Amino acid sequence: MPIQIPRNDYLRIKVVPKSPKSEVVEIMADEEKTIKIRIKAVPEKGKANAELIRFLSHELDVPKENISILSGKTDHLKLIKIKYGS
Repeated sequence: MPIQIPRNDYLRIKVVPKSPKSEVVEIMADEEKTIKIRIKAVPEKGKANAELIRFLSHELDVPKENISILSGKTDHLKLIKIKYGS
């Protein structure tokens, strides 16, 4: 059964790039409830970040323009802001 991403305004995400497919792996038991996501893109020239935003857009059914990386653009641990609705 696939893991559901919570519909929070802010998400802490740990990205694992260069995976066979993009998927949610787990919601970690840390204080922030970090979501571990495998991404099929490589971590170069923003490709993994673009794939993460595309993946989140699809999973949460929000436009890509409503998803932004607040911190961690060059790190595995990222803070994501998601704007729901209009």
